[in-house]
Amino acid sequence: MKTWSITLFLFCPVILCAQDYRTYPMWDTALPFETRILDLLGRLTLQEKVGQMMHAAPAVPSLGIPGYNWWNEALHGVARSPFPVTVFPQAIALAATWDTIALHTMADITATEGRAVHRKALSLGLGHRSYMGLTYWSPNINIFRDPRWGRGQETYGEDPFLTASMGTAFVNGLQGNDPKYLKAAACAKHFAVHSGPEPSRHSDNIIPDAPDLWDTYLPAFKALVVQAQVAGVMCAYNAVYGQPCCASDLLMQDLLRGQWGFKGYVTSDCWGIDDFFSFHKTHASRASAAIDALIHTTDLECGNAVYTALQDAVKQGSLPEAQLDSALFRLFLIRFRLGMFDPPERVPFAQIPDTALNLPRHRAHALEMARKSIVLLKNEKETLPLSRKVRKIAVLGPNADNDFSALGNYHGIPDSIATVLEGIREKLGPEVEVWYDPAVSFTNDTLFVASELQGRFSWDSRPGFYAEYYSNPSLSGDPLFSGMEAMPDRVWHEGAFLHGKVFAENFSARYAALFTADSDTILSFLLEADDGCILRVEGKTIVDAWNRPGLYPFSLAVEAGKSYQWELEYRQGGGRGILRLQSGAYSRRRMEDFAPHLQDADAIVFVGGISPQLEGEALQVSVPGFLGGDRTHIALPAAQTAFLKSLHGMGKPVVLVLMSGSALSVPWEDEHLPAILQAWYGGQSAGTALADVLFGDYNPAGRLPFTVYRGDEDLPAFKDYRMEGRTYRFFRGQPLYPFGYGLSYSSFRYKSLRLPARIKVGMPLHLKVQVENTGRYPGEEVAQVYISLPASPYRAPILALKGFQRFFLAPGESKTLEFTIPPEQLTLPDVSGSPFFPGGKAMVRVGGGQKGMHRSIVMKE
Repeated sequence: MKTWSITLFLFCPVILCAQDYRTYPMWDTALPFETRILDLLGRLTLQEKVGQMMHAAPAVPSLGIPGYNWWNEALHGVARSPFPVTVFPQAIALAATWDTIALHTMADITATEGRAVHRKALSLGLGHRSYMGLTYWSPNINIFRDPRWGRGQETYGEDPFLTASMGTAFVNGLQGNDPKYLKAAACAKHFAVHSGPEPSRHSDNIIPDAPDLWDTYLPAFKALVVQAQVAGVMCAYNAVYGQPCCASDLLMQDLLRGQWGFKGYVTSDCWGIDDFFSFHKTHASRASAAIDALIHTTDLECGNAVYTALQDAVKQGSLPEAQLDSALFRLFLIRFRLGMFDPPERVPFAQIPDTALNLPRHRAHALEMARKSIVLLKNEKETLPLSRKVRKIAVLGPNADNDFSALGNYHGIPDSIATVLEGIREKLGPEVEVWYDPAVSFTNDTLFVASELQGRFSWDSRPGFYAEYYSNPSLSGDPLFSGMEAMPDRVWHEGAFLHGKVFAENFSARYAALFTADSDTILSFLLEADDGCILRVEGKTIVDAWNRPGLYPFSLAVEAGKSYQWELEYRQGGGRGILRLQSGAYSRRRMEDFAPHLQDADAIVFVGGISPQLEGEALQVSVPGFLGGDRTHIALPAAQTAFLKSLHGMGKPVVLVLMSGSALSVPWEDEHLPAILQAWYGGQSAGTALADVLFGDYNPAGRLPFTVYRGDEDLPAFKDYRMEGRTYRFFRGQPLYPFGYGLSYSSFRYKSLRLPARIKVGMPLHLKVQVENTGRYPGEEVAQVYISLPASPYRAPILALKGFQRFFLAPGESKTLEFTIPPEQLTLPDVSGSPFFPGGKAMVRVGGGQKGMHRSIVMKE
């Protein structure tokens, strides 16, 4: 009886606590968020407080606080969800649309689908996992100052005004306009002065000069913080002026929290706090790094839990607990504004159902954005659009049937992907022959030519491989799934499920089969694995690469009628998973292999460029022209140019389609080929959109968001962050294609430019211009306004974008456009960042690109 009483005494408070936490003010929806959060903070223990400052914040059951993972991405649609979502063109392609309205709609669709993913994840008990939350670490508004940077594809290009405009549209679309709740939480990254190189990003200390800092690297961040009211900011890995960005006096205290009055949350880039002591060597220990980052108001740590040191710092008196409370207040305010502590029926966005994923209107907008992004770089003798009456078309190139290159990086998983080959075949139908061959790889003329041996593998008299999947990277314990599968040919995108049971991260798999030979021969195979694999045949280790990703060709001598036991083990950590076992052999391709198929082709379309497997974030890539995710040369890889020269020698017109996330220099191609298109990484509808443009069902109107230089000799050193000689604003050479450039199947004429002869300091500039479609095709035009300000004591851009509009005109139709340039866009920053009005004469240019009408005006103090 006495023992029973003690047991009851110990047990009942747990039940009462679980029942009663809803009575706390933190759960009272009638109270302001601020009051509720203060109550919540007063109930957390020190250990619980520190836990809530990690990107994977644990649950606090005694208060009813669920676990939450802040880590999510949404650059061009919800990224890395295990559920099919709509995948839009990569961010650089979105910038090429020059269409803030369309981008706003895309971001709103992304938030809708993100809400559906989050709700579904909660119903499945997965709400605590990464890529399931509502805090998206997008957009990337760093300036794409150098085309060699592998992550430039994530940005809105090289111009601060275009970047700010597109970034603001994204944030407003993603976060919604409800006065109380956020539809989703955007995050501006990477703050600041961050754009490669990738291999040294953790240790670089950048010292920008004052005009570059204030006029190039900071304006987009200021616009998103001050005007768009972005919910979050991510500080960069690098240091600026000797201080890591997450502990920068200038960036974090003076500007972000001080001058700009930012009230949202700041997160470190992932594992960025480690860099303080591991790479920058500015801090002696984990504790000093954690304290300094927090003092500079880095509220959330993504990474290795360096912030656990904060607990001892508070106990030892080296950090006031109030410092934690300030950070936690900002973090919980975001979660409260997302409705995570209110009944779903009170939150307007919490009712979005699973069926909101990949709706027809979402897919239609993905196709529209892909169309809008395509840039026509050259169209000699009206080679394009191609005739629908062709009898045969040849489609060649490494990107012609490549779904990797359609998706770009930081992408979601759509329910279908239209490659260029598929788009053309669907467009032309079965009555037109579409002959396809990849022809060359991205960087050489040697391709792995596959042969079919699938039917030779079996297990227990069943065709295929017997597969087992484990929810750990060490093949430990019991498998969560086992069963027969085809010959391994797998790509697991981040966030994907394996057979609906195992997440495609930190898992392992084992595959077993018997191979029966039908002749005495030597067979060649290619095994590709990311992150690691071991292959044994008849107990002998053929490939041992458990701790490194890569491509592994090998050969086996086999005897007719004999069976060989295969065992393949695979390990996947984080990121995209790849496991491919192919039979075949490497073959050097020659033009003689293609000539018979091309002689009777009415059109040849070569889809080349590069790939997200070559350019991207911190990639383990070291092939000619590429290093660690960056590029070492800006030219189209030489193997592709050599093949194009051979094609050109056949005397047939060749349409070149470039897929990339960065500028490709193609001077030979521009001189010799009749038509060139920049098609980016176009998302799930990339191929359909390109086919629409190729055959005239859509008139291209994309415009370049960066400068395409003629060659490497035009570029300063990659690590040089001075803007002199970079981008259209400071480059004095002759580019191959200028910023803002793009052709149309139609033509447009600008006339009747009206603007005042002079304006005074503090006054906006109003101007009007008439634009007429003088061509045969209906289409869109992008009118751009540039201003060249007079000489000043500080370096001024040669030319600077100050306004743009995208609009539609039928043949013969004209439209009068009006632009208002606010006073702050008519100033330059001084060495302290303060704006000054330079006075004197200024040149105003209006046109479709940098050419067009121009007028001088006088700006007076």
